Amino acid sequence: MAELEYWLWLTTRKGLGPAGALAVLDHFITPERAFYGEKEDFDALPLSPFARQSLLDKSMDEPNKILGDCDQMGLRIMTFQDADYPQRLRQISVPPAVLYIKGKVFRFDEEPAIAVVGMRKCSLRGREWAERFGMELASSGALVVSGIAEGVDCHAIRGALKAGKPAVSVLAGGVNVVFPYENRFLYQDVAAAGALISEYPPGTPHKGDHFPLRNRILSGLCLGVLAMECEPQGGTMLTVNHALEQGREIYAVPVGLDEKRARGTNHLIRDAKAKLVENAGDILTDYADRFPARLAHLAPLPPSVVSARLSGDKPRQAPAQKAREPEPPKRELVPRGQQKDRFTDDELAILAAAAKSALTADEIVERTQIPAKRVLSALTMLQVQGIVEERPGRRFYALVELEG
Repeated sequence: MAELEYWLWLTTRKGLGPAGALAVLDHFITPERAFYGEKEDFDALPLSPFARQSLLDKSMDEPNKILGDCDQMGLRIMTFQDADYPQRLRQISVPPAVLYIKGKVFRFDEEPAIAVVGMRKCSLRGREWAERFGMELASSGALVVSGIAEGVDCHAIRGALKAGKPAVSVLAGGVNVVFPYENRFLYQDVAAAGALISEYPPGTPHKGDHFPLRNRILSGLCLGVLAMECEPQGGTMLTVNHALEQGREIYAVPVGLDEKRARGTNHLIRDAKAKLVENAGDILTDYADRFPARLAHLAPLPPSVVSARLSGDKPRQAPAQKAREPEPPKRELVPRGQQKDRFTDDELAILAAAAKSALTADEIVERTQIPAKRVLSALTMLQVQGIVEERPGRRFYALVELEG
């Protein structure tokens, strides 16, 4: 634990940044040696005067607070010198010295991980395709990695989760800081099924200058990057440029030529920087030989299943005339003797709560008194089984009836 404190001390020095932390490690080998360094030891380092001055601050108050926060939140802290630190990430030009992880710890070097990135203000069609690609990639054995902001990123993550698979979101702030707030339930879903990862300690806000730095990690963890709906400049192209520097493969989904959103992705295809893809199979064929156990024998979800899972979130235009409400379908009655065999206690409580009306996750938590993380995990499993339907407004409705 003491050694970890020195890592946190180093990475919280003001004005140092990821590149500065690596410069200190190159000179001192370990953060502990740097901690005991003197002014004359720091003068020769290629750092700004402000950064060198910050290394003279030996207070451990902030590192100890971070350690306490991580213990309370159940976060894993991974350092650059840990044996399970991803080699893919270690080999990029400026790897993060420390990663904070909420959720599962993935062996990224053994994962056919694909980053999916695109515009925040994407089109309706872009949201649909992002979700479809996320679902197809995940169901075929790939690990979907993205941000979690609005637009392409969050919809790719939703698609992976709807496939019943984990997903990873790399953040530009602390893993406990939700941005945007509307995606708070998605944060919980990702942490329950996959992982939230950041190089910033808990409580750090998502700042504009953090996102370009975040993008190098997003591409660095992956074998390839799929770009969807982007302009020639912006966050998506920054991620693509990081990926090109890191030797990653680039894929792009073509967009109609009359679309402003087409320019970035179409230019990547035109300039032979990206491979044109129409489905997840176009991407994963490049990695089937490297990951035969993961990719070669996994069939994608049937088209009918994909359509059914995606349809719950599709925005629809209001009809000109109010249509007659369809008769609700007759629900399967689950006999009392079969309920314990088919469902967990949490699932049974959720099914009972959502039997008569569609409820939000918060409403389910309030009615069942089950912790939010367990509710979200159970909802994910019930959706995968087709037992619960997600309706507009992130409301959940039970498709079976429990015999009383």
